[in-house]
Amino acid sequence: MKKMIVFIVLLLCVKALRAQQDVLFSQYMFNGIYINPAYAGYREQLNVHAFYRDQWRNFPGAPRTMSAAIDASANNARVGLAFQVMNDQLGAESSTSAYGSYSYRIPVGDLEKDNRLAIGIGLGFIQYRLDGTKFDPETVIDPSLMYRKKTVLAPDVKAGIFYNSDRFYAGISVDNLVVQYVKNKQDPEHYLPDKKMHWYATAGMLLPVSEAIQLKPSFLLRDDLAGPTSLDINLFALFVEKLWLGASYRTAVRLYDKSYLDRSLTKPAAFVVMAEFFIADKIRLGYAYDLPLNRIGDFHYSTHEISVGYFFGSRKGKMLTPRYF
Repeated sequence: MKKMIVFIVLLLCVKALRAQQDVLFSQYMFNGIYINPAYAGYREQLNVHAFYRDQWRNFPGAPRTMSAAIDASANNARVGLAFQVMNDQLGAESSTSAYGSYSYRIPVGDLEKDNRLAIGIGLGFIQYRLDGTKFDPETVIDPSLMYRKKTVLAPDVKAGIFYNSDRFYAGISVDNLVVQYVKNKQDPEHYLPDKKMHWYATAGMLLPVSEAIQLKPSFLLRDDLAGPTSLDINLFALFVEKLWLGASYRTAVRLYDKSYLDRSLTKPAAFVVMAEFFIADKIRLGYAYDLPLNRIGDFHYSTHEISVGYFFGSRKGKMLTPRYF
């Protein structure tokens, strides 16, 4: 009975997420390319970054997500280029996406202060797959899905703007600009998910406390106009430019009237603790632990996320200080 209750709760949450949010890593603030193509080239040097997210660990069919990105700048840092791939597995369903991003970075004001306004676009595709052989015959609702395999490929476009100085950043972006209009004519009832356009708004700053400690508050708003608006409030501390420690609080907010939403939807909430550490000048490791604050948390299905980043070449030179955002 307990497992059945958990299954129903998670199913409702997954349904809400499928309609409301794309996959989002908890450590997105350490590589903005995952939410904004205009972030490409921000670090002004070649670097690679990878995520692995294990959500609701030990629950059958729980989400598993992996992603990797590489980005660099060109043309005297006026152009940013990035490539990102991601795979998301949720029970019998999975998706793979790949995007190439281009940003044009415009100096703003005093060139010595390194203020930049970037305009970016990402072009790519999303492939959705359904493997009916992974369904449990005793729980599947639609028998026609049993033992059925289906693959759908759809193009997509994302766009964004990103501004940064040495101590502040802000960005706005949207994705699913094309895939939201793609319909699966061969099987419109059963397969291609009803993707919605998502928009993201984020900002943050760096506040020096002492020579050894700096604080980094930030926030992220995301919405798809069809589900609850989500807000992340983040606070991190950087110690001797080597170790980031911090936490995030994630909840739903009401920015405008959404009386059309199902009142039975549980208000999502979570608390996240994170750490990022430069184990060498070129290598950064990160870890995040998500603690749900709604009914899912009562069943102790933990969520873990690991990230790793590698910088090619010296972090000195053009990169006058470690890129904080």
